[in-house]
This record gives sequence, structure tokens and C-alpha cells, in this order.
Amino acid sequence: MYLIGDESSREALIVDPASPIAPVMSVIARHGVKVRYIVNTHGHRDHTSGNAELADITGGKIAAHVDSRQRRDIALRDGDTLRLGDVVATILHTPGHSPDSICLLVDKKLLTGDTLFVGECGRTDLSGGDSIQLYRSLFEKILGLEDDIMIYPGHDYGSKPFSTLGAERKTNYTLAPRTQEEFVEFMSEP
Repeated sequence: MYLIGDESSREALIVDPASPIAPVMSVIARHGVKVRYIVNTHGHRDHTSGNAELADITGGKIAAHVDSRQRRDIALRDGDTLRLGDVVATILHTPGHSPDSICLLVDKKLLTGDTLFVGECGRTDLSGGDSIQLYRSLFEKILGLEDDIMIYPGHDYGSKPFSTLGAERKTNYTLAPRTQEEFVEFMSEP
């Protein structure tokens, strides 16, 4: 779970609230922010299980990609923005792990959900997964961004909880130069 807020407006968005929500409620109270949006990077339960309770308590609007099958108040598309005072979150549609996968770019920070992890990438063997789409999301969209962008993944599977895109480009074996066909074959290996 991530909380992004604007200091002047005291507005915030929560990314991928999983149950229990007590820890994030504590952070919300400590910082005195109003939750405006609840954003899901994709519809898997481990990223959405706290949506309803958090929305009921905070009044925040649930936002997810237009292709998502989950309940949402706001349907997001590639290039859409969510504003919190002076803070702008830009939506990047990054299908592959799931059809509704998105990343959020806020200044020089990219919240990658399950599209890209530190040292790894998302699986494509779950329902709706697609290795060709993940290749395009990683190699044509995410790797087109600057090296100094910090990445914050949806799970802490790596040697550290966050990284830079430049470091991942150099060390993440899933991002090694490959053709689309080679990547699809690589993703099908056990």
C-alpha cells in the first residue's frame, strides 16, 4: 500500500489497499489527510481487498483502469491524470500481468504495481496474463522513461523495497535485451 499526498491541500490517494486497513488508517490520521482517491494498479484481490472498507470510512473514490472488472467510481485510461492540489499522478496503462494493470507516475516516482518489481517482473501465467502485452509495457513504455525515476513496486520481492529505473535496466534479468519472441519464450519457462 502507498499513500501519496499534497502538503498544501492535505489531499491524498491510497494505492492498492489490502486488508487490514488499520495501518493505513493510522498513517492517514497521523498526517491529517483527506483521502480523495483509492487507486488500484490492477484487480487482483491482494491489491483491492481493502477498497470497500476504506471507501466507506474515508469517502475516497475508487479508481481503476477501464478494463477492470471490479467496482469502481472512476474509470482510468492511459494518459489520464489524478490531481491532489499541486501533485499530479499520470496513469500509464501497462497490461501483461493482467489486462487492467496500470502504473502511476508522480514526479520522478513510478508506482509499478505487479508490472515491474525490484529484480523481477510480474507473472503472466494467471488469468488474463499476456507475455506479449507485458513485453510492450516493459520495453516500449516503462523503459522509455528516464533512468533517475524511482520505482516503487506492489510487492517487496527484491533485495530492497524500491530502486531506480536505471538500476533495474542494468541489473534486472527480466529486462535484459530480448526480442518480443524471446521474451515470450523466457516468460513460459518454469
